[in-house]
Parts: sequence; structure tokens; C-alpha cells
Amino acid sequence: MIKKEAIIYGISLGPGDPDLITVKGLNVLKKVDVIYYPGSLFSNGIQSSYSLSILEYYQLDKNKLKGFFLEMNLERVQAKVLYSKTYKEIENDYNAGLKIAVVSEGDINTFSSFSYLLEKMQANKLNVELIPGITSYALSASEHKSPLCLQNEKLIILPRVQTAQELEEALTYFDTVVLMKIKSVMEVINTVVDKGGYKIWYSERLGTKKQFTTSHWETIMRRTIPYFSLITIKK
Repeated sequence: MIKKEAIIYGISLGPGDPDLITVKGLNVLKKVDVIYYPGSLFSNGIQSSYSLSILEYYQLDKNKLKGFFLEMNLERVQAKVLYSKTYKEIENDYNAGLKIAVVSEGDINTFSSFSYLLEKMQANKLNVELIPGITSYALSASEHKSPLCLQNEKLIILPRVQTAQELEEALTYFDTVVLMKIKSVMEVINTVVDKGGYKIWYSERLGTKKQFTTSHWETIMRRTIPYFSLITIKK
């Protein structure tokens, strides 16, 4: 029988700076019984977790932490298996009456692994609460000291933009274009940006000691682009 206090929290950690978590999110992390965090599994077998690096700052009980690691490729076979396995572990903890947190860097509702778990939780009518957070593109705007939008300006967010035409159309109809998951599509972006007439903000590893930002396009194109990077383009 499920205890009344059993609950699952989806908690946003913010883009990298541990101080950019919400007060509510941090308070919940301190009181839950178990914390699930996502990470990356590389082809050489190495595991890495951006979320864990943030969690460690809060000096939580390490025995509460459980990682689930996704292979870093575009194939979704392993991801589907992993989400099903992780969900079953979460469900077992829930049925044991535990308070559970599942965390995500950035905002829990924006390109988050948690959304795939949430779908299963809702299908099984589990008690879930989501705590939103600061996105990387919001922090980028703050670091560049320039607003994303003013008055009636329109904003669009594009992940892994595939063609120059797609980007050009976005820039035609929107005043601000945020490009995420840019590592593999820099040449496509360069084809459009190289024509000039745009204001560019580039940011990588925001909120960490390795943070780097610039508005100089030639500098951007000389860099090795990491996974945690984004570009904001304004007319």
C-alpha cells in the first residue's frame, strides 16, 4: 500500500551556477529520501554528469544520489531502455513511500530528460510536482547584458537547426533566435551568420568556472564547441 507522503519532485538545477537554483528547489532536495540525476555515457565507457557537479555543491547525503546515464548519440534505442529502467526504479521507491527528486540542469520543462519519465509517471497517476528553473539562454542574456525581447518582439528557440533555410526563415519572422544543441551544426549556422547584419551572443558552460562568452563571430568559429553551448542571434 502506498504511503500518503510518497511524492516525486521534478527539480530544476539552473544552468550551472549552484546559486541559481530556486530556494524551493534546494529546500526540497534537502528533505527528499532519494535524488535521481541524469548523466552522459560516452563510447569509451566514461560517465559524466553536469547535474551531479551542481548537486555536489549542496553537500547532500551522497547515499541519496542515483545516476542514470544516456549514451551520447542520436540513436534513441538505449535512451528508451534506460528511461524504462529508471522509471521502474523510481516507481519502486515511490511504492515504498519515499519522497523522490529527479533533477535536471537548466529548466525541468526545457529539453529535459525528466519529461520522458514524467510521461510514464502521469500514465500511472503518480503524485508529481515540478519546480521550474532558470534556463541557459536566460543566463546568457544576463551575462551579455542585453534583453532577449522588448515590447512586441518575438522569440524562437531552435535545437540542432538542420538547414540554412530553416534558420533564415526563423530570422525573417522572429526578432530573436536562440540556437541550442549547436555543436554538430556550426557550419549551417555559419552559412547564415557570415552574411552579416546580425548581433550575436555566444555562450558555453554558463555558470561554471569554464564559462566563456563572446560576440565576435571569428572567435566563435575558431573554438571547439562543447555540448553545453548556445548562440543567440538578434536582428
